[in-house]
Amino acid sequence: MKKLFFILTFLFSAGLTAQEMKVSGVVTDESNGTLPGTTVLLKGTTKGTTTDADGKFTITAKTGDVLQFSYVGLETKSVTVTGITLNVTLMGSGETLQDVVVIGSRNPTRTVTESAVPIDVISMKEIASQGPQVNLNQILNMVAPSFTSNTTTVADGTDHIDPAQLRGLGPDQVLVLVNGKRRHTSSLVNINGSPGRGSVGTDLNAIPAFAIEKIEVLRDGASAQYGSDAIAGVININVKKNTNKLDVALFGGGNASKGANDHTGGIDGANYQLDLNYGTGLGKEKSFINATASFQLRDATSRANDVTGNLLNAYNAVEQRATAAGTNINALFGNITNTPNTAQILTTIKQYAPQVSYFTAAQQTAITGAATISQMQTALNFDATAGELAYRGLERKDFNMRVGQSSLKSAQFFLNAAYPINDKLEVYAFGGTSYRTGEAAGFYRKPNQARSYTGLYPNGFLPEIHSTIGDVSVAAGLRGLLFENWNFDLSNTFGKNTFDYNIENTVNASLREKSATQFDAGGLGFSQNTTNFDMNRKFDVMKGLNVAFGAEYRHENFNITAGEPDSYNLYDINGTVVTGTTPANIKVTDFYGANRPGGAQVFPGFRPANAIDKGRNSVAVYTDLELDLTDKWLVNGALRFENYSDFGNTTNFKVASRYKLTNNINLRGAVSTGFRAPSLHQIYFNSTATQFVGGVPFEVGTFSNDSPVAKALGIPTLKQEESKSASVGFTAKIPDANITLTADVYVVKINDRVVLTDQFTSNAVTKPYFDAAGATAATFFANAIDTESKGIDVVISHKTSLGEGLSLKTDLSGTISNTKRVGSIHASPILEAAGQINKYYSESSRIYLQEAVPRVKANLTNSLAYKKFDFFLRNVYFGEVTDPNIADANGDGTINAIVVNGKVVENEHPVWAAKIITDLSVGFKITTATKIVVGANNIFDIFPTFNLGPQTIAKRASGIDANGAVTYSPTTSSNNYIDLSNANQFVYSRNTSQFGQNGRFVFARLSFSF
Repeated sequence: MKKLFFILTFLFSAGLTAQEMKVSGVVTDESNGTLPGTTVLLKGTTKGTTTDADGKFTITAKTGDVLQFSYVGLETKSVTVTGITLNVTLMGSGETLQDVVVIGSRNPTRTVTESAVPIDVISMKEIASQGPQVNLNQILNMVAPSFTSNTTTVADGTDHIDPAQLRGLGPDQVLVLVNGKRRHTSSLVNINGSPGRGSVGTDLNAIPAFAIEKIEVLRDGASAQYGSDAIAGVININVKKNTNKLDVALFGGGNASKGANDHTGGIDGANYQLDLNYGTGLGKEKSFINATASFQLRDATSRANDVTGNLLNAYNAVEQRATAAGTNINALFGNITNTPNTAQILTTIKQYAPQVSYFTAAQQTAITGAATISQMQTALNFDATAGELAYRGLERKDFNMRVGQSSLKSAQFFLNAAYPINDKLEVYAFGGTSYRTGEAAGFYRKPNQARSYTGLYPNGFLPEIHSTIGDVSVAAGLRGLLFENWNFDLSNTFGKNTFDYNIENTVNASLREKSATQFDAGGLGFSQNTTNFDMNRKFDVMKGLNVAFGAEYRHENFNITAGEPDSYNLYDINGTVVTGTTPANIKVTDFYGANRPGGAQVFPGFRPANAIDKGRNSVAVYTDLELDLTDKWLVNGALRFENYSDFGNTTNFKVASRYKLTNNINLRGAVSTGFRAPSLHQIYFNSTATQFVGGVPFEVGTFSNDSPVAKALGIPTLKQEESKSASVGFTAKIPDANITLTADVYVVKINDRVVLTDQFTSNAVTKPYFDAAGATAATFFANAIDTESKGIDVVISHKTSLGEGLSLKTDLSGTISNTKRVGSIHASPILEAAGQINKYYSESSRIYLQEAVPRVKANLTNSLAYKKFDFFLRNVYFGEVTDPNIADANGDGTINAIVVNGKVVENEHPVWAAKIITDLSVGFKITTATKIVVGANNIFDIFPTFNLGPQTIAKRASGIDANGAVTYSPTTSSNNYIDLSNANQFVYSRNTSQFGQNGRFVFARLSFSF
């Protein structure tokens, strides 16, 4: 009887043990602060939850189950369930590398320190509350040394979308994921002078930063795992889930800088932003919905000095007097060498010239005595800037360009949701939309230029590019368990980006008075639809084998929409479109006989011939194996096969390993091959745009890779870039000191990199194509070079609790990288035979690729928390950069000479010195739900090296002496020098930037949490 009673009691107890119960508790950190948003996972299952605003959680579990608690920046902790109450304290790991990550490994429980490749995990909690940056590009540029991105200026569409680079490679060589799903790229092609020239990147700023929980940056080649574009690495953006609260942030600031308002000081670039985020459950355990809305108003900044040089000539002075009297001299002629109104023009000029009081007697005599148009042109061919500015009540600053960040208005929304169907299946969806309008300006059209039309703009004009950028994305899927043991994920992700050009405050100069002053110049569009099916399972082999495999189908589409006809056409004096056979004597000219250009000034619209609608498909299959051979040794292998409908197959592999020398020291390394398919943009983009080189305008046609002119010049068909990469490094922890150190070195070799060539002039074969495009020069995309990139990344982190609510977190990270061309240039045989190899891949292109972004970058961040206060101090070291501008005297694409600080330096570019930028902020928690932060970015008001005067004036070569040395003209006229500052307008280089040119930015942020 006793035995029977014992057996029944044991069985009853076992039944209780196995029975599910609701386990509740509170999660805190080492300073006893609650941790809302902590992930609580029932180990070995997909069941999980997150803590609420008070750090509390509830989950269904059984006695003996293991719960895993993880929070960004703290040690992940596993605790066995022994009862219905479970309170947990998470300790500081000294770094952000203890989190479970979803990139770099298909193992769903792999942490970063266990990974065989380097991964940074960036928590957005502190950044969103303490830092001065509000958009994703700015945030990453200041916190991730291997990441580089800056707002450009006077670079057409690139003023509105910031190219982003990882490890010094191209914007199109880094893959962006959101919640582990491939993100679409921008529709914009960066064809102007900026880092990332010739590339197509992902518009990270289309994602509201307030929606993000954490960012994972994989700094290793991963094409074998994720496909095209992952040569430099992968950025995975994890969106917030169930926060059980409403967060509201009000942000305001501006540039309080000595450089503000064209260096007169004060404040400009005001930036106002409202962010809202709400997350809640949907009535079922593990279900959630999280919504974010973000609204931003950002003003432009002005960083030019007062313009120098000639602005107005004597004709402008006479014309102004006539205009004041109601007479428009320009209306009297179309082509000045072919006008029946010669006598009337001469009479009108002689009538009003005496009213110009500052003309000398000799000048007035010459005007009075002119009997022909030619003689009158000679008589009026002198500078009248000083006298005319005084007469018109203007200053030189009234003719300044708008150099600095563009103005911006933005509204963004993002949603993330999941709902479990049962214990084994879950549906999920996420996505968002972004609508932005931007306003940037080009080069000032001065009154004395034929590009201007003083009949409409007596003082010239500053043409503006008004952009409308639309972005939408949506992903939905089903994930869970199949056959009890296999995890699966079936998803579909769609994304689209559009960029529309509206050109305002401009003119089609060939239409003169009949011209509109704003034009619809057309636009760009890119869409991508990706379907994925992924599976993975753990097997009890050795110390654990994770098997993953999957398939992907992707469709991409790129289109160009034509603008209105007047935005691109050039007309003759009869209003007929100019062609290659139009006689010169009926083309529209200014008074001095210079041809007036057609199309919208600053950005001629896309022509019907430019309009395209092109698509392609790709299909991929992959497998990924990860095996723990022993408790210390991990090996990983991946293989991916992909087929593109437009250029064929590619197969890539990756092998990685990690070995634990001790519990606190790991060695790791990886080798892989990779690829990047040329983007549809690079294959099919074509347009004609005005570009200024040394202040001289060119109508540059970018011809598509499949165009007749590309074939005529022997430009090969674009093919994929292929890479080989290797990395080796280690991670080390010193638990007693809460210090973690990681260091990784890498090398990436890329064959057949796609670049945008420099400008080629036409010949007898290509001239008809140039004329049809309205171009005077041409560029092409080509697989021109092979490159090799090497570097080292180091991260040191420390976190300590000093007691009584005082804690300090310090992170030091840095990168040193170097990219160079290896081997010969893969030039078109036709152009190489014509001596144009240095235009195919020019010295300027080399600098953009190798030296236009910092090769050395470091970040030291300190966060000190004391009770209701927190103090944030960050110093970022930006290494030196080189300006891509060249003095190309003979037009062969090579540099001739540069004058630096008054000294001629052969075959060198201006080098801008390294700088340190300091961010400082102080936060105070007013109540448990309210916090205020005040601070500054670049608190010491640091600017890049000046780009003025003798420092950067490039001297033109005049010849080669008998010894082969470059010789120079002894004069110092403007014909012998190229002023890279463009008449004082570019105080700092517009072609390269370490950290921008806005100077000190002060801000305040008020946050509420309900």
